[in-house]
Amino acid sequence: MAPLSNPAYRTISNHVIAEVRQKISNDQNALFTLRAYNAGDVIADFSAGTIASEPTYLTVQVDDGKHITLQPEFLQYINHSCEPNVFFDTTAMNLVALRDLHPGEEFTFFYPSTEWKMTQSFSCYCGTPSCIGLVRGAAFLSEDSWKKYRFTDYIRQQIAKKNTSIKVA
Repeated sequence: MAPLSNPAYRTISNHVIAEVRQKISNDQNALFTLRAYNAGDVIADFSAGTIASEPTYLTVQVDDGKHITLQPEFLQYINHSCEPNVFFDTTAMNLVALRDLHPGEEFTFFYPSTEWKMTQSFSCYCGTPSCIGLVRGAAFLSEDSWKKYRFTDYIRQQIAKKNTSIKVA
């Protein structure tokens, strides 16, 4: 858990529920909670800022050829982790705590939970025991990963089309 005041970061912007911080060593931005949440809590509602037919680095996929930017915009600073603590529910349009969160903790989500095929894959260095290595989207995950993670309704439909025998989390 990162303390509310951490010399490795500088605060970029403050919001009611969280603050955007920038890591001094590499200028990476991240979103940190300002309060505690219990697993299952709705942290924030969100809406579509813009809707695009193609994915970008800052969009979340909600349907075939439908990718949204998030409003409020500060939610775009939630980084990837293979052991996420939040989930973007694109049906209810809210951010949900997957486990208990403590003030000062970085919000993280599992990028393939909202993306079928990412246009910008990247190597994950989260360092968790369950790290998937290369993050490319849910289409490229193992069956074990499909069973382990929580996915949006759209991604669950895509998994069901690809493999009808899989029961996703």
